[in-house]
Parts: sequence; structure tokens; C-alpha cells
Amino acid sequence: MTFSKERSMQELQRFGGAMYTPVILFAFFGLTVAVSIIFSNTGLFGSLAEEGTLWYDFWYVVQQGAWTVFKQMPILFAIAVPIGFAKKEQARCAMEGFVIYMIFNYFISGLLSLHGSYFGVDYSQEAGAGTGLAMIANIKTLDMGMLGAIFIACISAYLHNRFYDTEIPDWLGIFKGPAFVVAVGFLVMLPTALLFCYIWPPIQHGIEQFQFFLKTSGIFGVWAYTFSEKMLLPAGLHHFIYLPFIFGPAVVDGGIQAYWLGHINDFATSAQSLRDMFPQGGFALHGSGKVFGLPGAALAMYYCAKPEKRKKVAALLIPATITAVLCGITEPIEFTFLFVAPVLYVVHAVLSATLSSILYFIGLSGNFGGGLIDAFVQNWIPLFRFHAGTYIMQIAIGLCFTAIYFVVFRFLILHFDFKTPGRTDDGEDDKLFTKAEYKAKKEMEKKGIAGGADALKAQVFLDCLGGPDNIQEVTNCATRLRVTVNDPDKVAGTSKFTNAGAFGLVKNGRAVQVIVGLSVPNVRSHFDALLKGDYTPIAETAPAEPKAAESDGTKAAPVAAVASVDEDSRSMRLKAFVSGDLVDISEVPDDAFSQMMMGDGVAIKPTSDTIVAPADCVVSMIMESSLHAVGLELSNGAEILIHIGLDTVNLNGEGFTLLTEQDAQVKAGDPLIRFDRDVIAKAGYDDIVIMAVTNSPEYPQMKKEPDQPVVAGETPIVIF
Repeated sequence: MTFSKERSMQELQRFGGAMYTPVILFAFFGLTVAVSIIFSNTGLFGSLAEEGTLWYDFWYVVQQGAWTVFKQMPILFAIAVPIGFAKKEQARCAMEGFVIYMIFNYFISGLLSLHGSYFGVDYSQEAGAGTGLAMIANIKTLDMGMLGAIFIACISAYLHNRFYDTEIPDWLGIFKGPAFVVAVGFLVMLPTALLFCYIWPPIQHGIEQFQFFLKTSGIFGVWAYTFSEKMLLPAGLHHFIYLPFIFGPAVVDGGIQAYWLGHINDFATSAQSLRDMFPQGGFALHGSGKVFGLPGAALAMYYCAKPEKRKKVAALLIPATITAVLCGITEPIEFTFLFVAPVLYVVHAVLSATLSSILYFIGLSGNFGGGLIDAFVQNWIPLFRFHAGTYIMQIAIGLCFTAIYFVVFRFLILHFDFKTPGRTDDGEDDKLFTKAEYKAKKEMEKKGIAGGADALKAQVFLDCLGGPDNIQEVTNCATRLRVTVNDPDKVAGTSKFTNAGAFGLVKNGRAVQVIVGLSVPNVRSHFDALLKGDYTPIAETAPAEPKAAESDGTKAAPVAAVASVDEDSRSMRLKAFVSGDLVDISEVPDDAFSQMMMGDGVAIKPTSDTIVAPADCVVSMIMESSLHAVGLELSNGAEILIHIGLDTVNLNGEGFTLLTEQDAQVKAGDPLIRFDRDVIAKAGYDDIVIMAVTNSPEYPQMKKEPDQPVVAGETPIVIF
């Protein structure tokens, strides 16, 4: 596989989405730890919180449970990361990931117990901070934290995707699926463990040196970190910088959040400068811009909007601002100005980094990566008694930056006439549903499709992404629907998404991110349901608008008849893609095909079991999880979907064997997929094979020759 920027972006997108899978738990458990510590603080609750009281005992037990994800973080990542990477059977992949990670640690334990001195490790000492050793599920092993767990989890996910469906002899059937993946993982982990025994001790030393450098980098380090984190956010790559700092070993073992919560009582009972006690906490001040800066930016956008649009703009900005200030989720408001005025976003990153640096300069440190909830629970309430002066200065400086944001944003918007919300004439910035989308919603309600706005968003987003056949993979993070599409040219413009309620769109080749906001889990759920179930495009769902009659009483010419097309350049003859009896697509017992929702075409009642290419073409899409469909792109621009059977997606790939690969250039007659007709019949499904030209309106002269027996790769069936 050749390296490309597009491919690397797709992989980074998948990695970022996978990293988010365990991170979603941290907010709840972090707040619970902080709350239990507050209620166990004798400075706040006096004798009620002293050891030996029922009050203390209760909150002590709660606190122990709340430490779960922080004390078992490597195991959490080993289980959760494969879920984000698995292309099918995610639950089984999680189990495989856990077992393979345990195998890895047991191998390391065995190697170090026998030859620890050879690797420069004193295995006789107790595991703990500074020893290079840690206890993972009662296994004394190398202290690799979440980094080692993520690495092994990625290997586990790769092995799952590569070997889960491996065909093995029937007499070895007990080793099929997860057992085979784990068996392969067992063999892979032995050399991997040996390799890590060699390379991890020097890597660990390098991490310690890097920690020292960052701790001593002072204000500049805080500014650079905050600026970088903010600038990486639009591309969805900010996970790569804040995860190692906040939850990993970049500046302190175990991550800033776990260290801060673990020592919060020490900080709460000392009047010493927070920065002096915990200088690493400066890297967790990046949330200050969310709390203090973005309200100023929102106020500026409101006042710069046209008077008649301010009410609508307020309805857009107020909930987005509240989300940013309280929860620290900033994409909804940041993406309201990122795409129309990127320079505003750069200014925002500079101001946010400057605010964090100034706060660090006055002696502030802590865990301020989120919003006001984090600020109150993890900082202000438990530490206010001895650090009131620092926090009051923080709030005062923060409010000054609110004013600075307002002045700077207002000046730039007016001076450069940036089209922020409420400043356009055509209504493109109004996040309202179109008439077609409204009608689609009514039709969905008639069909009993529940879910309200989130279900409608999923439907519209899927349409705008080119429909199910254009979706290769979908994941999500906190606020984004991350999609890998087959053909980026089929993805609609940004305004189509924003009109449906999205906050923006990020496109990097085939890697597409729809900025949805906090409702993304619900939208993703409906999106997945549409991919797996009854999908009808908005254009088909919404009743057609009546067309004005022509002045001479004749019908209007079809829109599909594009006069500028050179028909000679599009001339092509397609041959049978499987042997059997050829019928017109209108005879397929499925409305989605017979009514040509997927495009015009033909179908074959098969007598053979191998799908072949009907012409020279490129394999543009493969349904990797089920293998029941393949997309082809012909040299004349025609886009073809070959769909094997009806409802065969439910077989999850059973009875199907892929004989080609994504993006392969194939010749007419080359085999694509082999399918087992008996498996399909036993499952009670029709094995008819459909070929739909999904962009058939562009080929009004297409001629079909149905109602005849055909031979794969020989009999002509369609002529353009």
C-alpha cells in the first residue's frame, strides 16, 4: 500500500475516534472523585468529615470506586480502543484485546523474572513510582501506562480485522473466530514482549527527561501547548496532544488529572503557590479560554449580526456558549466562525494561549481543562480557603479577556466583513431545515421512525454524504461524526450540512467530519440504523414539488439529459456479471431496487456462484462487514452497485468470499466475490443479484437486454 496524505488522514481520524472510546468515562469519574474529596474535607464539614464517622466512611467508599478508571487505565484502554478500531464484532474484539494484553504482560513478567538484570531492570523491587515497574491485574510488569496498552490494543484490533473471518478446516472449527485471533496474538506477543524488554527502559528514561524539560519550560511551554491544542482541534487531532498530558505520562506519571485529584488534599491545606507545588498543572489551564474567552466572542458575533437576525442568532449562540462555559465542549460555538472566518479562529487560539500563560504567571495551576463544572468541583470549592486570592485574580483576568475577545472579534468582523451568523443576506447561516427535509421528517413519522431531530439529522447527513453506498466507515468522538467515504465528490457542500443542524464540515480527501455537537451519540445511533436498515433518500422520501407546465403543453425534458455530454466518450458495453437468467431491475422483489431508488439497471437469477467485473473498472467500494455488495466505477464515469441477494447483509459475511480489494483496477471478467447459494437459501433469503447504475440519470441512452439466459463475462447485458 502506497503512502498518501489522504490515507494517513483517514487512519489518524480512526485513531482519534478510537481514543475517545475510553475518554468519555473520565469526566464522570473525575467529578465523582472531586466531590467525594470535597465531602471528606474537614475544613469544609468540620467534625462530620473526620475519620470514624459514618459520613466519612460513606464518602471514602465512594472515592475508592471513583478511582476505578484512573487506577486501571491501561486495562481500560486495552479493552476500549479495539472497539473503536474493529470493523465488525466489536464486543468480541474487546475481549480479544484484553486477553492479548494480559498475554503480553505475562510474557514480560516471565522474561524479567528470569533475566531482568540483562535488560537493565531490577525486578526484585516492589512495583511503584520511580521503579519502572507497575502492577497490571496483579502482574508485575514494565510500567508502560496507557501508551503500552494503546500499542497492544492497536495490534489486537489489526489481528481481529485481519484474522477473525479466516476459514479453517471443519475439524478445527473450535478455534474459529475469537479463538483464532487470540492464538495468533499469543504468537505475536512473545517477540513483542521481548522487544519491549529491550526498548522500553531507554524509552522510559527519555520520557523522564521530556517531563523534566516541560516542567522547566515555564510560561512558554504553557503557551505553546495551549496554542497547539487549539489549532489541532478543527482537524480532530487534538486528542494526540492533550491525552498524553492530561491522562498520560507526558509531564507526570499517570497524567495531570489523576495526579491532581490524588494530591488535592495536600494542595487544599497549603498556602504555598499552586504553581510552585504543581508546575505541571499549567498544561491543564487550556480550559480558561473556553470559560472566559468564548462568551466574549459570542457577544461580538451577536452585536455584529443584522438587527432583524439577532433573535435567531441568539438562539444559536446562547446554547452553544453555555455548553462551552459549563462543560468545556467548544466545537458548537467555535465552528460557527471557523469556516466563514478562519483568521478569527487563529486569533482565538492566540488569545486562549495568552490567557493560560498569564494565569500561570500569577501562580495558578490545577485542572482547568474543562468548563465551570470542573473549575468549581476540582479547584475552586476544595482549594478556595487557602488560594482565594489566586482564584479571584483568575476570575478578574478572565473577565478582562472576555472584554478583549469582544473588542477584537467585533473589530475584525466589521473591518473585514466576515459573514458570521446573522450577517448574510441569503440565510445560509440560519440553521433551519429545508422544506424537503421537513417533508422527509413527516414521511419518517408516518413510517414510525422515531427520534425527532436527531433521526432527521442522521437522515439528512447520510444524504449529504452520498448515501449508504458512499459510506465506508463511521465512528464518532465527543462532538463529531467521523466518516470515511468512498467518493469525496459525492459529499455535499458545507451549507447543506449546516442547514440541517451541523456546526460545520471538515473534509480531508475521503476522511469527512460532520461537526454535530453533544447530540452526536444519538445521531450516530440513528445513522447506523439507516446504514443497516430501511434507507430512502430525502429526494425519494419527500413528495415532489409540482412542476410548472410548459407553455406548449408538452412535458419538460428530464433533468438527467445533460446536453453537454459527449455520448461517444461514454459508450460502453457491459457483460454479464454472473451466469443465470437476466431480468429487468423492475422485477426485483424489493422496492428500493424495483422503483430504481438506487438507479436503473438489471438483475440476474444466478446459476453460478462467482461475481465478475462487467467491464474494465475500479473497485470503488466493498461492504467489508458483509461482503454482499461491491461498488465499481467505469472509465466512462458510470458508477455501478452489484448487490448479491436481498437482506443478505444480515449474514454478516457468512458464505461470501472476497476475491478482490478496495481500489483495485480490474478487467472485464475478473472475479470479484464468490457466494454460497446454499447458505443464502438456508437463511431464507432470495439470491438474486442486482446491478444498479447509481448515476443512471446521466446516461439516458442506456439500453438493456433483459429476459435471456446469460453467461458471466460473455453475454452483453447493458449498452451505454
